[in-house]
Amino acid sequence: MIPPRSDSAHPLSHRVAQSGLASKTRYWVIVFAIALAVITYIDRVCISQAKSDISAEFHLNPKQMGYVFSAFTLAYALFEIPSGWLGDWLGPRRVLMRVVIWWSFFTAATGWARNYVWLLVTRFLFGVGEAGCFPNLTKIFSTWLPPEERVRAQGIMWMAARWGGALTPLLVVWVLSLISWRHAFQVFGLLGIVWALVFFWWFRDNPRDHRAVNEAELALLAGAETNAAGHGNVPWKRFLGSGTVWLLWLQYFSLSYGWYFFITWLPSYLKEGRGLAGAMQAWLAGFPLFFGGIGCIAAGFISARLNSALGSVTGTRRFLGVVGFLGAAVLMVASAYSKQPLLAMLAMGLASLSNDLTMPGSWGACMDVGGRYAGTLSGSMNMMGNLGGAVAGVVDGYILNAAPNGWIYIFWANALVYLVGAMCWIFIDPVTPLDGPQSLKKAGGAI
Repeated sequence: MIPPRSDSAHPLSHRVAQSGLASKTRYWVIVFAIALAVITYIDRVCISQAKSDISAEFHLNPKQMGYVFSAFTLAYALFEIPSGWLGDWLGPRRVLMRVVIWWSFFTAATGWARNYVWLLVTRFLFGVGEAGCFPNLTKIFSTWLPPEERVRAQGIMWMAARWGGALTPLLVVWVLSLISWRHAFQVFGLLGIVWALVFFWWFRDNPRDHRAVNEAELALLAGAETNAAGHGNVPWKRFLGSGTVWLLWLQYFSLSYGWYFFITWLPSYLKEGRGLAGAMQAWLAGFPLFFGGIGCIAAGFISARLNSALGSVTGTRRFLGVVGFLGAAVLMVASAYSKQPLLAMLAMGLASLSNDLTMPGSWGACMDVGGRYAGTLSGSMNMMGNLGGAVAGVVDGYILNAAPNGWIYIFWANALVYLVGAMCWIFIDPVTPLDGPQSLKKAGGAI
């Protein structure tokens, strides 16, 4: 346990505080979040690139592989709320350390699978662990960052996550050229264990307990650090009675339904639907996640201008939500009908960019609407999103099992679900807190 701060014990911090210069310790939590986001996506995306080897060894058809993809997604969805609640109650330091080690173990254990059932169970347990990642990182942002920096941090983190996933196909192809798919999963599992140990050593749930945070930086976090206290009594009646909460859930279901195609069936589509393989397939498979990262960071950094132009944080979030979903719907259909693989993947990449324009605002709404319960609300939203991904994985598998060349039906289904998300954002109030009557401070740099 870190001892209480004292000026004599920390003379440098005292001098910096006296000079009025705030320390920059809070930015290290963004660095940790970026690193974990990249690890998270490497661990979850690698199976789509190894699908051919796994299917061949276990003699799996598309429907069975759809269940393998959805085993992770279903567990990820079901354990979002418990993981977010644990972060609100116990603090993200202990929760993240445990869940990262858990999912890293089952990443490695994927390489130990001996049959179809074993593979299903392993991927389900892997999803149980990964469910705790983003709700607890959101909890950290709500505690360690002032309001005007939170959503921009979400944009940076999600950009890193997407770009980590974009590089994963190339990384996996290279690793698989050196070792078997089984050993590849074991190598990837080590990354998370290293992160968990370093994070647990450095991080504190309350910024006041960290030696490197001076009084000037604490002043910037005035009000934010109150979110660090444990809150086990979640106001579920208020959550369930809120139209905004239900709409946040539905729009995130719509977002993830379409987006999960990019990290599950896309390599198969490029091989079977477009006749591509090897490095070209891996390169093009990274397009959606690469462009999605651009969408995340763009949403985080253009928000101030949009906020000024539209006159409110609410208007900015709604605008990006509606435009993002509509753009994703149109571009997915355009991708399906493009004759050239490169143009088709460019359209799909832009669809992902549009999809991810809504991401920082969605998570920002969870921080603002959830308040002290940001971990629980963001966990519930991500739960609904990943239920969408689980449904999509199974539906896509059934479509392909019934019509092996039925990719066009998958693209149209994704587009229609995206339209539902656009409708949701017309009515969402993404700024009014549920845990108190106080008005949200509308920072100019937030969306």
